[in-house]
Amino acid sequence: MEIFTCNLDGSDLKQITTLGKANWAPYFLPKGNKIIFASNHHSKRGFDFQLYIINVDGTGLEAVTKESYFNAFPMFSPDGKKLIWSSNRKNHGTRDTNLFIADWVDQ
Repeated sequence: MEIFTCNLDGSDLKQITTLGKANWAPYFLPKGNKIIFASNHHSKRGFDFQLYIINVDGTGLEAVTKESYFNAFPMFSPDGKKLIWSSNRKNHGTRDTNLFIADWVDQ
């Protein structure tokens, strides 16, 4: 499962990730030059999903999260100042998944 972009009509298909495993739940950063997504490409077990950012040309992969074993579904507030995502961090060993909101400083 890799991340691709294309025009609304399906033209100009471009592959963004080539990481292997599951790369999913992509969302454009407010400026439109990067994509945030969930991936388990680094995981030996396969379930450890973290959030990553990548440039729209497929360069500059950067980890955003590293805590817990499930982080996914990232989205930005309309003004681009907040990031919300789901995570199982601080669930005390249960399967509970909660929403987390963080201030976002775009660099």
